[in-house]
Amino acid sequence: MLAHLSWLDSFAIFAFFAMWLGYARYHRWQSRRAASLMGTVHGYRRQWMAQVLQRDNRLIDASILANLSNSSTFFASTTLLILGGLLALLGAKEKIVNVMADLPFAVRSSEALWEVKIMLLLLIFIYAFFLFTWSLRQFNFVSILVGAAPQHDIGSDENFDPFVHRTGRLVSLAGTSFNNGLRAYYFALAALMWFVHPWLMIIATALVVLILYWREFRSETLHALTDD
Repeated sequence: MLAHLSWLDSFAIFAFFAMWLGYARYHRWQSRRAASLMGTVHGYRRQWMAQVLQRDNRLIDASILANLSNSSTFFASTTLLILGGLLALLGAKEKIVNVMADLPFAVRSSEALWEVKIMLLLLIFIYAFFLFTWSLRQFNFVSILVGAAPQHDIGSDENFDPFVHRTGRLVSLAGTSFNNGLRAYYFALAALMWFVHPWLMIIATALVVLILYWREFRSETLHALTDD
């Protein structure tokens, strides 16, 4: 199947994964050196867990966790629907190849190459599905820890530090899994451009990286969260 790839298609796939993986590594590296959305929100998550210990009635915390879990559930369910649609496309590739060929600037692809393009999207959304479901499980673990949180009037403040650290970190891990799932969606949109032209896929991938960088390290949302 891969033998049907031209040099431009092969280069587009290489550039796609290079920019995706490269940005992921850069994000982790840059987040340790400068303010970022994920790093800043992690501080608020620790503050949230510290506030959990101050409250006798933790219904508000349960409501927040339910809202976060619902987001992961929604995207996991949506991803399953997308996967079903992509599998259906595999059975109608001959008709869709002819339709795509009529689009301006679109490169006519063989049915074998069409299968490769759909398989790329399938892999991306399968990856996203596992991230969203793992995020959901992690939020469930957080719910258990919050339910097991000690009362503030029992023990000293030092005894609460392990809870704040452990639970805050687990919330951040769940948030990171959810964020990575959303990132997979963004790159899937870039991969869609491959159906039109390989160069469009490369350009779209570069734009996705720029948008992700701006939102994470330069956005007004970050400034609002860090503004003293």
